[in-house]
Amino acid sequence: MARILTLTLNPALDLAIRIGSIRLGEVNRTESTRIDAAGKGINVARVLAGLGHDVTVSGLLGTDNETLFVRTFTELGLHDAFIRVPGETRINAKLSETGGRVTDLNGPGPMIPAHALDALTERLESLLPGLEAVVISGSLPPNVTPAKLASLVFVARARRVPVWLDTSGAALVAGLGARPSGVKPNEKELADWAGHPLDTSEARLQAALRLNSEGVEDVIVSAGAEGVIWAQRGDALMAESPRVSVVSTVGAGDTLLAGMLHGVLSGWPREQGLRFATALAAESVRHIGVGDPRTADFEQLQRQTIIRSLTSDARTGGSLG
Repeated sequence: MARILTLTLNPALDLAIRIGSIRLGEVNRTESTRIDAAGKGINVARVLAGLGHDVTVSGLLGTDNETLFVRTFTELGLHDAFIRVPGETRINAKLSETGGRVTDLNGPGPMIPAHALDALTERLESLLPGLEAVVISGSLPPNVTPAKLASLVFVARARRVPVWLDTSGAALVAGLGARPSGVKPNEKELADWAGHPLDTSEARLQAALRLNSEGVEDVIVSAGAEGVIWAQRGDALMAESPRVSVVSTVGAGDTLLAGMLHGVLSGWPREQGLRFATALAAESVRHIGVGDPRTADFEQLQRQTIIRSLTSDARTGGSLG
């Protein structure tokens, strides 16, 4: 399997809370709680390691509450290359209500010393030889600039290592300027980049194709129940997700990205990779945590995932909705 590095600049301890419905200003009883070492890159690493890849995790990690992260990395067989920084890694609360609504309460993250950012660049350069892909995902700590994220993309691309980017806002704009190999925005993140609403599949497709034309070879657009668009060098596919009961959408996008990267690095046909990744993301929303391809009905979920060519639809005048 492939050697992959994930970079998480702003990891978190995710406190996942299941509750029937939230009554603001009152005492609420939870159905369950759990806390996990998380952050988007770490979630991606969980999936990729479970699929058999050799995964190294890096980024910026607070020393004061690193114990659960270190234990998790050991349990999952991940290589720990995080740069330690003073203070605590942030804690995020994820409140999942019956019916699938999720409320995120995300902390800002610690202040990062300048020397730690220099050390992270040096660490990245030392890890690049032999890598088949780098994933840079998640938000930025308060004093880390979007330009710094872009510089990390540049460093990897200068060594001709494929870089997949999953972030938002100014960080996404800056990162795209460094021309990553692939990017995975959701529909809101893509609309923020485009500067106007993307309320239809056609609008999302055109925005994805625009990114292709600007040098980003692979664009994966996730739109929840409305499916997934994969535009690659001007040729686009769409996956219609299987219908499942939603418990939590936290980690679904990370699962999708990991599943896509698994298919690409395994040399699968595009239809096979998109079907696998979309089904795996659908599996993930049925419970708290990332997707599990070993679940008993995963093959059925893949069969229920419909793939079609948007490029063919456009050529024949078909409507994308």
